[in-house]
Amino acid sequence: MSTRRMKCEAVVKEMTPEQPRKSSRNTLGPKRLQYSPEDTIEKLKSKRTKRHDERKRKDPKEEDSDVENSDVERTSAGHGRLSAYELERLENIKQNQAFLSSINLLQATEEFKQSTRPKPSQRGLMRSQAGVREVLPSRKSLRLQNKEAEVLTLPPEPRGVLIDQQFSRQKKSPGPLPMDPVNMDEGSKLPSQLLELCSEDSTEERKVELNLKEHCSALTNMRITEDRVAKVVKDCIFSAAFHPCTTSLLMAAGDKWGKVGLWNLGADWGDDGVLLFEPHTRPVGCLAFSRAHPTHLLSLSYDGSLRCMDVEKSVFDDVYDIDDGLKTFDFMSHDCMTLLVGNWYGEVAIVDRRTPGNSHESLHSFDPKTLRCVNVHPLQKQYFVVAENRVVSIYDSRCLKKTKSQAVSQLHGHSLSISSAYFSPCTGNRVLTSCMDNHIRIYDTSAMTTNAPLLTSIRHDMQTGRWLSKLSAVWDPKREDCFMVGSMSRPRKVQVFHESGKPQYSFTDDENLNTVLSVTAFHPTRNALLGGNASGRLHVFSD
Repeated sequence: MSTRRMKCEAVVKEMTPEQPRKSSRNTLGPKRLQYSPEDTIEKLKSKRTKRHDERKRKDPKEEDSDVENSDVERTSAGHGRLSAYELERLENIKQNQAFLSSINLLQATEEFKQSTRPKPSQRGLMRSQAGVREVLPSRKSLRLQNKEAEVLTLPPEPRGVLIDQQFSRQKKSPGPLPMDPVNMDEGSKLPSQLLELCSEDSTEERKVELNLKEHCSALTNMRITEDRVAKVVKDCIFSAAFHPCTTSLLMAAGDKWGKVGLWNLGADWGDDGVLLFEPHTRPVGCLAFSRAHPTHLLSLSYDGSLRCMDVEKSVFDDVYDIDDGLKTFDFMSHDCMTLLVGNWYGEVAIVDRRTPGNSHESLHSFDPKTLRCVNVHPLQKQYFVVAENRVVSIYDSRCLKKTKSQAVSQLHGHSLSISSAYFSPCTGNRVLTSCMDNHIRIYDTSAMTTNAPLLTSIRHDMQTGRWLSKLSAVWDPKREDCFMVGSMSRPRKVQVFHESGKPQYSFTDDENLNTVLSVTAFHPTRNALLGGNASGRLHVFSD
């Protein structure tokens, strides 16, 4: 038996592969933590205590020196000795810190962060004070009070089409409205100086004609100051105009919700010389002082009303009235009694103020899509230009029909909607157009040909967005060859161009001009211009 057992063991041994010899180097022993979490916490506590005690014993000067030399200590502790590169690096760090502290860069950075944009002018209309909130009793649960819930009935569902807020404002009743300033106490009378200023004889206009170089020199002398910026209306300005008087700068502005503001620069009545009226309920798209009757200011609104502010009578007379949709107007006669009125529906009405009532003499339909602007020739009053959908047409009022009137001349080349079109103020030999295709164009209309030739095309950004009024290039009424337009570029500016397309001057000011001036106008006789923005403020540059 023992012999058989020995043979079996020998066979098993032969069949079993020989195991490799294990080296002590390759053998991995059981892993052990060098320290436990409890030991770590205790060591950290002891280290913090020692450091705290050492800091208490140290002198403040020694502590500062330790902080400054912390880089050196850490480096020397890690390597025992600093290299030349490390010493040079530490020296550069010290020099940079000394330089930054010498120029007070950190302090200047903090001041820059705390600084804000220049605040808008606080002159003019005061902001409406928020009313005192009514303290309501605290709400209590009926269930906790062991009371039965009240049975409420739902109101009936509204029928019909919902009307937008801007169309839902009730229109002013037809007829004359009292000229009562809304920013003054009830029953307050108009300042007597206003009537004297509006009655000033402005027929003696300055006839001095400056050449282009002298004109540019006069523009450079025009400045804006803090007292030449004021809030004249409460909302976005849609239209603005200068009164032709020369002894003072009297301006008018119309806003988005039918308000008209008068501002006499330097006056002490109202709010810093501002009087606010509310003759309309929707945007005041066009304003103009009567050249023949300086006490008259005509205002047109999208609500369908055209009124005349008569300072002498202290009323807003009703001149023309339709349901809604009036857009623009201009004077068709030298006595300013005949008006050309355009609406949003492509219709033009001829209105005679001497005729009783508030209706038109005749109505003519042009472009069925839209109509943006009408303007009458300064000398030949029978001609007027109309900015239609994508073409500008010149018509003769003597040959008008109710529909399908033939244009005397047309101005082609616009690829998008046209914002405005104006005859040159002295001769009418040029027409200035502003288009949403980012171009300002000037056409030759001296010959009244079928297709007026294009003289100049200037690229200009017209994309104002939905919150700003549209940009429109307007002529300087004192010259035949210069015009101005607001700008979307930064810094904010108002640019003056020559009819050749060459820029003449840019009105800028870092402190008092920080917004886009969409609505602009030149004074008819003085070296002054105004610009209106979306917050209801007028900015005035003058010499």
